[in-house]
Amino acid sequence: MDGQLDSTALELVFHQPSPDGHFEEPQATYLAEISKLRPIVALAFAPKAAGTYLRAAVACAIDGQLVRTVHAQGGRDAQFYLPTLVAYYHGGITSRTMVTHVHMQALPGNRHLIEALSLKPVIMLRPVPDMLASFLDMLMADETARLEGLNCTVPDDFLSMSNEARADYVIDIFAPWYASYFATWRAFVDDKPDQVLVTHYREFVNRPGMTLQSILEHSGVPQSRRQCERALDMAWSDRSSLRYNKGVSGRGETYFTLEQRKRIRRILSHYGNISIWLDELC
Repeated sequence: MDGQLDSTALELVFHQPSPDGHFEEPQATYLAEISKLRPIVALAFAPKAAGTYLRAAVACAIDGQLVRTVHAQGGRDAQFYLPTLVAYYHGGITSRTMVTHVHMQALPGNRHLIEALSLKPVIMLRPVPDMLASFLDMLMADETARLEGLNCTVPDDFLSMSNEARADYVIDIFAPWYASYFATWRAFVDDKPDQVLVTHYREFVNRPGMTLQSILEHSGVPQSRRQCERALDMAWSDRSSLRYNKGVSGRGETYFTLEQRKRIRRILSHYGNISIWLDELC
């Protein structure tokens, strides 16, 4: 593998899948073959679910390389950029193992590509009110975050809104995205339970080394518990340069009223398939 794309790879890059993202033959067979060449650690976390911290720890643990695998960050409702993945499998992009962190729903187009490449994504369950509280803090502090939004446009007058209006905006606009995110991944887990690893924020806080070790084993790059704990320490030491959230459980109770939290739960409850996760998400 030298990073050079052969004629088949080039044809694949310019080949359009079916409208729903499904790959027909011979492209499907080719993708299945190249996916065996190199592992990828794919964190498909929702925003503010410890993904930034864990991606850094993963890279430290396996000497991996964080790679942007989407066309653009703006908007954040991401889809993989196929040329980047094809180039990586052929030895390009980086000589190290790719680590990618994508705020991605498991919508049909994404699922078809994930399945075609036998990727093994990882998600994390964390209470949505807590994630919305962290997201609200980020929007207040970071102009780039306001420009990126979350599959939406953040109003120009966001900073001048009242606290109540900002909280209502975050619930009305962002909570539905989180609800759809978890519903799509729940469906994927139900269909392919061995392909998606579901981690839990509470367990991560209490046993971070165990969580990281399970992620690496699931991704095909296992490491010892000691190596995982060392990597977590190294990643934490670099927290000042990254957008780590505060990691405090129960923040949603101080940011949102009881009525607002009930609204969040109602939004999530529109998707019956996540009822099994509902108490953990609320």
